[in-house]
Amino acid sequence: MFDYSMYIMMESKESLDNVLAQDQEQVLDAQVSASEQEVEDLISQAEAPQTAADYIEYLKKVMAEEQPEREKVDAIKSAFYKRQKQEIEVAKKLFVEAGNAIENFAMDAYYALETEFKSIINLWREKRAEQVALLEKMRQENLEKKNQIIEAIHALNEDSEDIHKSLNEVRRLQQEWKDCGPVSQEHVNDLWKRYQAEVERFYDQLRLYNEFRDYDSKKNLEAQTSLCEAAEKLQDAPDVVVAFRKLQELHEQWRETGPVAKDIREEIWQRFKNASTEINKRYQAFFEKLKEAETENLVRKTAICETIESIDVTALTSFKAWETKTEEVMALQETWKTIGFAPKKSNTRIFERYRAACDAFFLAKSNFYKGMKENLNANLEKKKALCEKVEALKDSTQWTATANELVKLQKEWKEIGQVPRKYSDALWKRFIAACDYFFEQKEKFGSSQRNQEQQHLAAKKALIEEVKAFDADLSQEEALQQVKDWNARWSEIGHVPFKEKDKIYTLWREAVDAQMSRMNIDRSSRRLSSFQNNLADIKSQGQNKLQRERERLMRQYEAICSEIKTCENN
Repeated sequence: MFDYSMYIMMESKESLDNVLAQDQEQVLDAQVSASEQEVEDLISQAEAPQTAADYIEYLKKVMAEEQPEREKVDAIKSAFYKRQKQEIEVAKKLFVEAGNAIENFAMDAYYALETEFKSIINLWREKRAEQVALLEKMRQENLEKKNQIIEAIHALNEDSEDIHKSLNEVRRLQQEWKDCGPVSQEHVNDLWKRYQAEVERFYDQLRLYNEFRDYDSKKNLEAQTSLCEAAEKLQDAPDVVVAFRKLQELHEQWRETGPVAKDIREEIWQRFKNASTEINKRYQAFFEKLKEAETENLVRKTAICETIESIDVTALTSFKAWETKTEEVMALQETWKTIGFAPKKSNTRIFERYRAACDAFFLAKSNFYKGMKENLNANLEKKKALCEKVEALKDSTQWTATANELVKLQKEWKEIGQVPRKYSDALWKRFIAACDYFFEQKEKFGSSQRNQEQQHLAAKKALIEEVKAFDADLSQEEALQQVKDWNARWSEIGHVPFKEKDKIYTLWREAVDAQMSRMNIDRSSRRLSSFQNNLADIKSQGQNKLQRERERLMRQYEAICSEIKTCENN
């Protein structure tokens, strides 16, 4: 009966070994996934390494850790070479676009970066090899110690004359076994079976084994009950990942506890196993849900990529249009930051697509601003030239011609387009100040001229009344002289308002003609007087008016000559 219970205990231990082995595989997978996820998370952050040089600095920080993970180092290595390749391609493109021959492109800086990166990797490999060798040496030493412990217990089983001494020695060896570090996985089960076999053989041979076993079983039951309670408490833990990892620690502690009474052994194990199963289910469900969320994140990130890629940069022809579209892109970038990870197999690919779309947009913006800068500088020179023209005309008193010229220059100003912002206000103030100065002077002149014209109108009205009131009897010669005096006084008065010109002149001619009729001045003298009066009026209006009148009379003369010639021919 005693041997049978020990056999059952060994079977439970083997079953527990299988469960723990499966759990250890899950923990390892979780650690690897967490390591890769950590690097992907870093790369996706705004403060993540952006250049190959940044990845070297980040690798140095990782190397400073006590035990850098291989998966993390491999991920950084892959990211470094991808980023360096992208930088070389972009640099070559810009180099060629600048008019350089591709064979003249210098790679020395990139080779230096790669050499530095490789030296850090090699240093890590050497360090890791040393650690692996040290760990293997330690495991080998532990293997030798555990074999010695097994052999020592075996020797006690072969010679157990002093029971109490043997019991204390076995307990010491058991504690030494627990204190001993890990061994290679390939030796774990074999060592454990051999060790357990020798321990159980020892207790089987002891007369006091039942008493000792009952006591030990009670302590083991208390320990295993405590582990069950801890596992059951983890079922309600808010963080399922943390709960899963703590469960692995509980399994390790369970493995270190000794056997319990046969009648409670299966029950207590089933309780612990049920709690473990529930946590494992939650852990699995968590990652299923995470997978769904990552799939949805991929859809949202793909939509952002498509939106940025669909922007027609050729339609953005102004600063305002570019700034508006830039705000939209930056809003999409902020949205991207709020979205979680995509599935692992797609996360890097979608990020590279997103980065390429953003890079293409901002490269197009940079090229646009570069081209616009040249246009703005050309416009600046044109507007400076207009300012010089306006400033040269602002003191002119040729009011009408200059005003027309300034209006034309203002139209040219509007057609030229924008200039660099830092010059825009000052240049516009310079231009408009010259224009305003001229038109203010023109307005002042016009106001003064209108006052004079009103005075002239009053003077001419007074002269007309004077002519109408004249009633002296004069000889023919005296009458003609009187008319000449009146015409001379009329011409000396000056311009009247334009809208009154024809009306006042008609009144004048009527008054003079009436006096000439009253004084019996002959027809030819009247016509001569009228012509002289018109001539004087024309002269008062300027050389251009006189020239136009001359041309009009010449046309009349030529028409009369043509008419006379026609009559003679007939």
